[in-house]
Amino acid sequence: MNRIEKKFGELALEDETAFIPYITAGDPSLEATEALVEQLAESGADMIELGVPYSDPLADGPTIQQASQRALQAGTDLDGIFNLVARLREKTEIPLILMGYYNSFYKYGFEKIVAKAEEVGVDGLIIPDLPPEESEKLEELKEGKLATIFLLASTSDIERIKLVNQASRGFIYCVSLTGVTGARSELAPNLTEFLTRVRNYSELPLAVGFGISTSEQAAQVAKHAEGVVVGSAIIDRIKDNLDNREAMLAEVGKLVKELKDAIR
Repeated sequence: MNRIEKKFGELALEDETAFIPYITAGDPSLEATEALVEQLAESGADMIELGVPYSDPLADGPTIQQASQRALQAGTDLDGIFNLVARLREKTEIPLILMGYYNSFYKYGFEKIVAKAEEVGVDGLIIPDLPPEESEKLEELKEGKLATIFLLASTSDIERIKLVNQASRGFIYCVSLTGVTGARSELAPNLTEFLTRVRNYSELPLAVGFGISTSEQAAQVAKHAEGVVVGSAIIDRIKDNLDNREAMLAEVGKLVKELKDAIR
């Protein structure tokens, strides 16, 4: 049982939903990310997704695209992110998940990725453009510590749901809407039906992301899922305070506390 599975187990005993913030590693710097992770953990995050910046993030809207550009301009790469995780592991046991695109991991080398991730204390990998049908090599390299988390869209048919359930470990990432990431004014009307359909074929925790930005939306999702993922709304707070580290941490901490309180 890795940290992700352990945390979901602890939360289930309390009948509580996991709050999972997403931030882009290196935005605006790796030093800032280190401070932000500590702030997220202190403010109520249960696990954290660290985005690996990429020049062409196909699943992401303008907010995360801009965050990726800021991180790349700051010189962020996978070696720097692994060093960041190693430093964080000296201070926190919060589950950390790397979310990035196939090209970044392929270029670095999957064998090296898995070895480094397990060495420094990464708990899971999310690769949105790696389908489970093509993930056998990744599975063969793992030694059991690392969770691979796959995405399901509301358009997924039953066979797809079964396949993702079989390939996933830790949780299933349920995409709440069609389209790219980014804050939305309302949730998809078919979200509850979608989650019910997935749950008919999986006993894994379900975490919902894409488009969730307010406490009201988070609370609504928490009624039907074991995890709520929020990214763009948090990154907007980072962007609004790029020149003031203290204000950035305070604003991010305030938002995360509000969102976590809403789903307790």
